Amino acid sequence: MNFKSLIFLCLISFFKLNAQSIIKSPDGKLAVSVYVNNGTAQYSVIYNEKTFIEKSPLGLKTNVGDFSSGLTLETNITQNKIDESYQQRNIKKSKVQYTANEAVFSFTKNGKSAFDVIFRVSNNNLGFKYKLYPQMETLSCVVQEEVSGFLLPKGATTFLCPQSNPMTGYARTAPSYETSYTLDDAVGKNGLGNGYTFPCLFKVNNNGWVLISETGVDSGYCASRLIGYEDGLYTIGFPMLGENNGNGTTSPGISLAGETPWRTITIGETLAPIVETTIPFDLVKPKYQASKDYQYTKGTWSWIMKMDNNTTFPIQKQYIDFSASMGYETILIDALWDTQIGRDKIAELAAYGAQKGVGLYLWYNSNGYWNDAPQGPRGLMDNAGIRRKEMAWMKNIGVKGIKVDFFGGDKQVTMKLYEDILTDANDFGIMVIFHGCTLPRGWERMYPNFASSEAVLASENLHFGQQSCDNEAISAATHTFIRNTVGSMDFGGSALNKFYNSDNTPNKGSKRMTSDVFALATSVLFQSGIQHFALAPNNLYDAPDWAIKFMKEVPTLWDEVRFLEGYPGKYVILARRNGTKWYIAGINAENKVLKTKLKLEMLASGMEVKCYTDDEHLNGNVSTFKMDRNQEVEIKIPRNGGILITN
Repeated sequence: MNFKSLIFLCLISFFKLNAQSIIKSPDGKLAVSVYVNNGTAQYSVIYNEKTFIEKSPLGLKTNVGDFSSGLTLETNITQNKIDESYQQRNIKKSKVQYTANEAVFSFTKNGKSAFDVIFRVSNNNLGFKYKLYPQMETLSCVVQEEVSGFLLPKGATTFLCPQSNPMTGYARTAPSYETSYTLDDAVGKNGLGNGYTFPCLFKVNNNGWVLISETGVDSGYCASRLIGYEDGLYTIGFPMLGENNGNGTTSPGISLAGETPWRTITIGETLAPIVETTIPFDLVKPKYQASKDYQYTKGTWSWIMKMDNNTTFPIQKQYIDFSASMGYETILIDALWDTQIGRDKIAELAAYGAQKGVGLYLWYNSNGYWNDAPQGPRGLMDNAGIRRKEMAWMKNIGVKGIKVDFFGGDKQVTMKLYEDILTDANDFGIMVIFHGCTLPRGWERMYPNFASSEAVLASENLHFGQQSCDNEAISAATHTFIRNTVGSMDFGGSALNKFYNSDNTPNKGSKRMTSDVFALATSVLFQSGIQHFALAPNNLYDAPDWAIKFMKEVPTLWDEVRFLEGYPGKYVILARRNGTKWYIAGINAENKVLKTKLKLEMLASGMEVKCYTDDEHLNGNVSTFKMDRNQEVEIKIPRNGGILITN
C-alpha cells in the first residue's frame, strides 16, 4: 500500500468516526449539526451564529440492543420540505402555517441498521424523534433508556418546576406537576432529586432563551422529564418506579418499526418565540375524527369558594342561574356529587340547566388503586365497560363534559388511560378536562374532545394558603412564559372575591392580594379553550360593574397572540386577538411600579380604546382614549396590579 492510499484510508476512517451533517430552518438562522464522535451520536444547536445547545448525546438503550455507542452515521441523509397549514380553535393561534426542513439521519451499528433520528427545523423551533427498526425477527422492544441530552452553555440560568416524589402530597396523588418553580437558578442541579417537569425554560446568558419540552405522547410511550447534572447537561428521564403506587412499568414498550415522541426545542433572542410557539401542535396529527362539533365555553364552579360541603343540589342550581346571568354556557359540578346530590338529581340539574342554556361538567376520580383520594365518584374511569356505561348515561341526560382527577404518574399505562378516556368520551360526544395530571403534549390537536389540563399549581392553592395568595402575581407572571406556552392550562382563576370563602368575608380563609384588574388580565393571559372562572354569585352585587361586564364578554378562543414585554416571575404584557378585537393584558409582580411605553401596532392611530388600570392602592378604573399616531401608550402597573386595553 502506497503513502497516498494510506492517507486516503485514514481520511475515510476519520470522517466515519467524526461525521457531521447540518440542517437549517427555512430562514437559515437556526442550525442543527448532527455528529458521530468516537461512535457516539451527538447534535448541537446554533441560532444566529450563537450556540444555544452544545454537543449533546443522542441514542437509545433497549432490550434488543444498546444503540448509544459504536454508531456510524450513514451518508445518505433523506431531506424533505414541510409546508402544512391547519386550523385549531383551542390553542393560542387559530390558523397555523407550518414550514420546516426535515432531515432523516440514519445510524448503523456493526453494519446493521440501528435507528433513525428525524429532525424537523422551523424558524425558532426544532423537534426530533427516533425511529427503531426490527432486529432480525424481533418485532418489539422495551426502551430502557433514552440518552437524549441538552447541554446548556456555561452561565445559563434556569426556570424550572421540580418533579415531586411519587406517592406523596394529598392522598399520595403526586406527582401532579404542582410544585413551585425556581426562577433564575443556576444549572447543575436536579430539583428535589427527581429532575424537572416539562416544559423547561433556560436563559442562555445574554444570547436569548431556550424552551425544552416534548409532544406527541400517547398510549404508545411514557411521558418524560429532564434529569439535571452538574455540568449543565439535562437528559431525558422516564417515570419513577413508585409512580401510580408502583403499578406499571417505567420503561416504554414499542412495536418495531416504531417511533418515540418528539423532543422539542424553541429558541429566541427574546421571549416572543417562546410565548408564541406552536411547535407542540405542528408536529402531531389528529388521532381520530370528532364525533360532533365541540363547543369551547365559559363557566363557573362553586368548589373554589364553597368547597366540598356545598356540592349540593341547591348550590349547584344557584350556580346554573349564575352562569346563565353571566351568559356562560356551563358549570362544573365538582367532587362528591354522587353522594351529596345523587344521579337522579344530577339529571334534574342537567334538565334545568338545559332550559337556561347551561350545560354540566361532572367531576370524577380517576380511580382508587393508585391513590388514596376518598372523593367520589371513584372506580368508574379505569374500566372500559363501566366507563362507557357511565358515559352513555351522561350523554342521555345531556352532560357536556367531565373533569377527571388524581392520576399521579407518567408511565405508559397511565398514558393509555388518558387516551382511553378521551377516545371513549368522544364516542359519546363528551369533552374532557384532566386535573391532578400530567402536562398535555400536543393533545389539543391529537384528541378533538380534549378540553384542558391542570398540570400547574392552580387556583385551589389560593384557597388553601395565604402564601399562595401572597405569591399569586409571581406565579401568574411565570406560567405565561413556561407552563401555558405548550398547552391549555385549566387554572380556574380570575376570582373577584376579596376573600376565598363562601361568604366573601374577612377572618375566614385566605385573602386575595391582587387587584380586580389583575383578575381580569389573567382571563386573557391564561390560555384555555374551556374556562371555569373562580367567580361567585355574590360578585353580581359586590364586584365592580365594569369587572362583571368584562368577564361576561371575554372570549376563551384566540386567533393570535403577540408577546410585548416581560420577564418570568416579574411581569408580563401580551396581546391576544379574537376576530378583529384585541386584548392587551399585563400584570406586575415586582416590588415597584412598572412603568413602560408600549408600541401597539395592532391598534390603528386614532382608534378609540378602553383601558382598565389600577391606582397605587389597587383601586380599578376604566377610561377611554384615542391612540396617537405613533401607536404608543405609556402605562403604569403597581405591584399585584394589572392593565387591560381593548379596542
